[in-house]
Amino acid sequence: MILLERRLERFKKVIAKRQLDIAIVLENVHDKHNIGAVLRSCDSIGVQHVYIVNTDPRLQNPEKYEQLSTSSGAAKWITLHYFEDVDSAVKELRESFGTIITTHLNSDSKSLYSIDFNSSFALVFGNEHEGVSDELLSHADYNVVIPQKGMVQSLNISVACAVCLFEIFRQRDEKAAYDQPFNQNVLAQQKLLEEWVEIHEASKRKI
Repeated sequence: MILLERRLERFKKVIAKRQLDIAIVLENVHDKHNIGAVLRSCDSIGVQHVYIVNTDPRLQNPEKYEQLSTSSGAAKWITLHYFEDVDSAVKELRESFGTIITTHLNSDSKSLYSIDFNSSFALVFGNEHEGVSDELLSHADYNVVIPQKGMVQSLNISVACAVCLFEIFRQRDEKAAYDQPFNQNVLAQQKLLEEWVEIHEASKRKI
């Protein structure tokens, strides 16, 4: 099946803006609507890698996330990484992104707006009820919070993630991180292009 030239150029244009040195991590997030909203926000600002870490046996269903990756909408353009234990996830995050930042309120947490997000990192969000687990917190380089002035110092996870992502976008956009052209000599970009072409062609075969 021949991919139209304008579609191929669209892929290249979007991939060039992907921030491949960022990962968003969701630990034991229950609500599929929250997950879907996070994936849409990630796609919107160019985050390609999302890690699902489900240590809760009730959530351990890798097939669900495989189906999500082949669904319509933003999810199919995001690379999902699935783990069922913290240590394995942390090992890969360290190797691929270096710094691990958790969203967690304690005495030494830093304001979101005091952090420089222009280097490689993984940003972790916990579930709707308990937040980031103690096990994953123990691996964090530091914690961040979104400053708030209300009676209740919490936000829905998908809202909190969107706030963080658009602060990341603001900082990186100021540094012209989104202004680079597609480079076929960048292995990660070329690999992603090949994956997207396959996704596109697979979706056409189903019609």
